Amino acid sequence: MEEVTGGHARRAPGRRPVGEGELRPRHRIVHGYRRAYRLAGQGPALVLVHGIGDSSATWADLIPDLARTHTVLAPDLLGHGASDKPRADYSVAAYANGVRDLLTTLGIESATLVGHSLGGGVAMQFAYQFPERTERLILVSAGGVGREVNPVLRAASLPGAHLMLAALRLPGMRLNLGLFARLMRLLDTDLGQDAAELLTLVDALPDATSRSAFIRTLRAVVDWRGQAVTMLDRCYLTEGMPTLLIWGDRDGVVPVRHAHRAHEAMPGSRLEIFEGAGHFPFHTDPARFLALVEEFTGATPAAEWSRDHWRALLRAGRPGHSGNRAPDRDVREASERSAT
Repeated sequence: MEEVTGGHARRAPGRRPVGEGELRPRHRIVHGYRRAYRLAGQGPALVLVHGIGDSSATWADLIPDLARTHTVLAPDLLGHGASDKPRADYSVAAYANGVRDLLTTLGIESATLVGHSLGGGVAMQFAYQFPERTERLILVSAGGVGREVNPVLRAASLPGAHLMLAALRLPGMRLNLGLFARLMRLLDTDLGQDAAELLTLVDALPDATSRSAFIRTLRAVVDWRGQAVTMLDRCYLTEGMPTLLIWGDRDGVVPVRHAHRAHEAMPGSRLEIFEGAGHFPFHTDPARFLALVEEFTGATPAAEWSRDHWRALLRAGRPGHSGNRAPDRDVREASERSAT
């Protein structure tokens, strides 16, 4: 496993400029619901999955550069952005299914998944549910690695949270929130690193329908004790899956220690720490982020899924846990059969 802290790489030279029309959200009806997405570029598919309360707009400044060498798809998850916000299933597994179905309707068979925060959990779940359609994983400040999460999110999962969120829309509250965010920034707190981005999440909840979808999504992954969904119990299944972890060392939402925990749990993963960055490292240093994505996707071969290898990994089980463990040679033999 390789860990890199600090440093910058040059951006790879591009091919084709992207027109503004390609960056505008498009829509497609899937299972009766309108799904919004941005699609641009040509080449190997790259799917960008945003975090909770966010939308594909979070990637907008990066898409033109990425689309020079990739077909870039950035969906608005159901309940977010310009997508419909029904009373529906907002679990991580349901989101993974939604990404698969959108890919299928667009004729994309496999892709590299880039997931931020909740989107990192969705990307990991996608790889677990549909390994044959996953080429690589790039997890950015991803959720689902440990119980710890910012207390504000824990509070928002409690009964009555819809009243608290509605109160944020009262006259004068936006000004007060802005002043509080500025104070957190002046005090140089970790949460202050993301003050501007977190305020946009509040702005993204203008009505009861949006707030209801946000709360349903949050409660699917967080309760009063913290994160309730973990990917650590299945991380060993990423053996053979090229995986890049990107984190800010001042993340006040999902602490950077989660990055090191995931790095240890995911065989062969690579970890990049953005010094001085918070929960949105791709906003803090977009040039470095773009260079890493280009270098990683260009230098690593796409994963090749093998049913025999998958079966052997499942039989071997999670490292360090007893149970129905098959000998390690089962995994080695399955890998050899896959290679021949």
